[in-house]
Amino acid sequence: MTDVKTARFWENYISKLGVYNIQPSALRWHVKHAERYIKAHEGYRLINHTQKDIEDYLQNLSRQPQIKDWQHKQIIRSLQVLFCDLLELHWAKSFSWEQRIMEATGLRVEHDTLAREGVLNVRQQLEQRVDNSNGLLAKVASLFPDHFERLLIEIRLRQYSIRTEKSYSEWLARFIAFNDMKDPEQTGPESIGRYLEHLVVNRNVASATQSQALNALIFFYKQVLRCEIGDIGVFRHAKKPRRLPVVLSCDEVCKLLSYIENEERRLMASLLYGCGMRLMECIRLRVLDIDFPYQQILVRNAKGGKDRVVPLPQNLTEKLQQQIQLVKVMHEADLKKGFGMVYIPGALARKYPNAPKEFRWQYVFPATTIAEDPRSGVVRRHHIHETVLQKHVKTAAEQAGILKRVNCHTLRHSFATHLLENGYDIRTVQELLGHADVSTTMIYTHVLNKPGVSVTSPLDLLPVN
Repeated sequence: MTDVKTARFWENYISKLGVYNIQPSALRWHVKHAERYIKAHEGYRLINHTQKDIEDYLQNLSRQPQIKDWQHKQIIRSLQVLFCDLLELHWAKSFSWEQRIMEATGLRVEHDTLAREGVLNVRQQLEQRVDNSNGLLAKVASLFPDHFERLLIEIRLRQYSIRTEKSYSEWLARFIAFNDMKDPEQTGPESIGRYLEHLVVNRNVASATQSQALNALIFFYKQVLRCEIGDIGVFRHAKKPRRLPVVLSCDEVCKLLSYIENEERRLMASLLYGCGMRLMECIRLRVLDIDFPYQQILVRNAKGGKDRVVPLPQNLTEKLQQQIQLVKVMHEADLKKGFGMVYIPGALARKYPNAPKEFRWQYVFPATTIAEDPRSGVVRRHHIHETVLQKHVKTAAEQAGILKRVNCHTLRHSFATHLLENGYDIRTVQELLGHADVSTTMIYTHVLNKPGVSVTSPLDLLPVN
């Protein structure tokens, strides 16, 4: 192209960027990304490019750990504008631009999967969490670092989840702030009752929230301060409402799954419903966890640190085998590029130093990009971020016209409910769900009782006008 044509080309390109509400300061970066793509295909007319050219280019970029998530998303958007809006190529209109942008989300250092990696000691991890919070936790933890460090140690000795660890730390910070930043050793356990009543009267929290705060503070006083909990005082309890789970009918489940266009995400949603898995149990599934000969899936390190076995739906066998084959191809390509590592908990990684590069330890649903762990510096391909599947399920429910409040956990509720409707006993369902207490599973028996359903409404007894 001549200089005049080139200038006009980029002027049109920048005008097309305006449709996406891109910040003025980011416009030049989108232009640079488009220029780099064109330069990488020098001598190849843009009008002749195909979907495969884009996929190959993005796949190559996905193995460059120096490219951050936001940059990867920026690159995808720049190519979308180039081929879809400026050149208006027919295949570009149906290319999954938005989906690729959404899925270019990696795991942060504080993500539950990575947060407990034994690279830093507890004090260093606490300081890093304080630096990242920039809020109340940062302020309080800087005043009482010993309390928070000891709290984390006691929690980890008991193998509690990382979410419990974060929650308890935040409740302790709020509690200390409520007591005018006084040392908890000086305020004493009796101040717990006053704080719990404050949550109900002034903050209007739910019963579960108040109970969570109570558990966190009792744990702190008993296990960290080694203080005997006596009378914490009389306080007002939040009213605990009786909530029934949202359950989809079989037709609604079929409709929901049919509206998830991405085959891999549809497979994941099908596993949530077909196996009753929790969201993170599905996200963290590894190749070695799927036992095709015995037609079962081993769910490892689930809630409470327990393992359990769930049946592998026959309808998903072939699709899972295909997915694993795709993972194998991706893993082999990563190895050739000098990558191919996956996250493994510290104890296992020390026992089996070669395991992180073995195919069997790879995630069944890997991220689209590899990334450098900002804490350890190790380059790995993690599992996809859970928000990816959450967004797919939510969007599919809206498109399917399902008016119920649908999320990923709704599919687990539906799994349990439909099993009971089909005559399976409550103990079997309890084992498949991984509930420690059968009383937790009993909530699904509401479908068996169906109170009021057999009653004829008096409105239906009135004569028709």
